[in-house]
Amino acid sequence: MRPNVSTGIIAMRSILQNIYGKPEGEVAFSRITAILDVYLKKHKIGKVAAFSQSDAILITYGDTLLREGEPPLQTLHRFLDGHVKEVFSGLHLLPFFPYSSDDGFSVTDFLMVRPDLGSWADIRSIGGPFRLMVDLVANHLSAKSLWFRNYLTEQKGFEDLAIEVDPSADLSSVTRPRSLPLLTEFKKQSGRRVHLWTTFSADQVDLNYRSLDVLENMVQTMLFYVSQGAKIIRLDAIAYLWKEIGTPCIHLNKTHEMVRLFRSILDRVAPQVALITETNVPHQENIQYFGNGHNESQMVYNFTLPPLLLHALSTGNARVLAEWIQTLSTPSAAVTFLNFSASHDGIGARPLEGILSSAEIECLADRVQRNGGHVSTRRRTDGTESPYEFNITYFDVLKDPEVAHDPFHVARFLASQAVALVLPGVPAVYIHSLIGSRNWSAGVKLTGRARTINRKKLSVVEVERELADPRSIRAQVFLPYREMVRVRRQQPAFHPGSGVRVFHSDDRVLTIQRFCEDQTLFALINLSADTLTLALPDMQNSFVLTDLLSGRNFKAHSVPIGPYEVLWLESCPVSSIS
Repeated sequence: MRPNVSTGIIAMRSILQNIYGKPEGEVAFSRITAILDVYLKKHKIGKVAAFSQSDAILITYGDTLLREGEPPLQTLHRFLDGHVKEVFSGLHLLPFFPYSSDDGFSVTDFLMVRPDLGSWADIRSIGGPFRLMVDLVANHLSAKSLWFRNYLTEQKGFEDLAIEVDPSADLSSVTRPRSLPLLTEFKKQSGRRVHLWTTFSADQVDLNYRSLDVLENMVQTMLFYVSQGAKIIRLDAIAYLWKEIGTPCIHLNKTHEMVRLFRSILDRVAPQVALITETNVPHQENIQYFGNGHNESQMVYNFTLPPLLLHALSTGNARVLAEWIQTLSTPSAAVTFLNFSASHDGIGARPLEGILSSAEIECLADRVQRNGGHVSTRRRTDGTESPYEFNITYFDVLKDPEVAHDPFHVARFLASQAVALVLPGVPAVYIHSLIGSRNWSAGVKLTGRARTINRKKLSVVEVERELADPRSIRAQVFLPYREMVRVRRQQPAFHPGSGVRVFHSDDRVLTIQRFCEDQTLFALINLSADTLTLALPDMQNSFVLTDLLSGRNFKAHSVPIGPYEVLWLESCPVSSIS
């Protein structure tokens, strides 16, 4: 059902007045509605975005897979068609725009596809069978972009593009995601020197949303992505969008108003498009971006899951993870979590604040380093450093650092990935996890950036050769992983809105019941190297349990589970089993 148009227009006007005040808010409203009117004349309105158990999203760069003589987007398209087209419903294509740094997130032109990757026609083609997720890098742009050059030369419409700050201002309360200077000095064509807000690096200049020109340009950018086939808009680094000196400059009310504005715009002209917010922060801060369940993002990244899952598998104990899962809730059935273990970035450490002790977090950092990874830090407001991100492939972080040849490495990794598949929400899988990639340490030395460790470019010919060899690590990971995703998509109990209960039958096993009117499942994931026998609660002897992954049958009072084994058990009456 399409959102009520008149209600949406009223909400948009109110949001703009909340951000800019009444007079300027009216000017903003006039400018934004003019953009929407033009868009509506050219494009049809789709159905309201919704998610089901059939949704699973693959995350990849456009050039992760390479074939000599072929544009990378076409290489990727061919690989997807051959290996995962019927398994994943969505594709998060990481920034494919021209850029100057940060592997695509320092954008020089928001409206172009990198010529070395392909074209907008390739984007539309690859996105055709998938629910395509595109990044709106809303917080900043490249210092080498045309827009920024227009600012330095004081071209009309770009005079207020960046945030100029008196370097003597007290910025001590600002939350810092990186241990880098907050301000960067630039010289304008007139000779005037300015200090500009650069949250993430000197090459990433923060946009000034007090400027209606900036607002208008970014709204047009978002709608252009929609016109090219985007079905999910990822709001990158959105938490830092609005700045007020004297505040932490994170999660400010006007930042939330901006998310509400983007949502109201899409509800008006493209309700088939969902918003997802990317905020690598503690859980309670993260879920604020659901708003009231209807007015901000439809999905938020479940950032606490990757590091807490690492803790559970490092200790062989599911209790802390299980207790946290029991707290997961959403303000309405219209919103849900994006559940993932790995992404193109590292494993965020901040979401562990308030859940694990500093000593426990340091133990994880030690494991990361012993397995060849790196620990990135951030600067607290008191000047001290703390872990911000663990940079390592999720496959390698789960190797037992105590042994040279870990016999449980693959099984432990697959167990970790199964957790993200059984939680309420939509699962997202990073391509390097799907194909069992190892640390690219040589890449870190090459670029000097820790995140490169998880971003290797691969020969698709070599990858496919390894996938065809059942003895290879890639095949041992990819084939059962793909099968888990395929089976998951067919189970009504895994719908994002279905019921969930967590049981504590044994601290070594994560036991989750998912249920709906049509199906009840027990997901058992052994997080230890022990062989165990479990009795499931509330199950009558007249029922047997069938493992959807292996086809084996079990009695509810006696379920054997091996080291790091994954069981998805569906209850059936004994009479229905031949």
